Amino acid sequence: MPEEYWTEQAKGILKSQLSRKNMRYHDLALALQAIGLEENQNTIATKLSRGTFSFAFFLQCMYALKIDYIDFELNPIIDE
Repeated sequence: MPEEYWTEQAKGILKSQLSRKNMRYHDLALALQAIGLEENQNTIATKLSRGTFSFAFFLQCMYALKIDYIDFELNPIIDE
């Protein structure tokens, strides 16, 4: 599977968790700052638009959002 598939999956999973918490990038930035990370709305938007953030960043986001469990399905690849 192409790398783009995996970046889209990662981006979608994190965005869906933000949506479930009814939070925006600004809210995530504040939550990350509360646990001692130097993130702001713009750096988060950049990371999510690229979808190439580290798994450590993903875990930091889950911790900051007080999410200790997620259940997800990978979206299938649609052949064109």
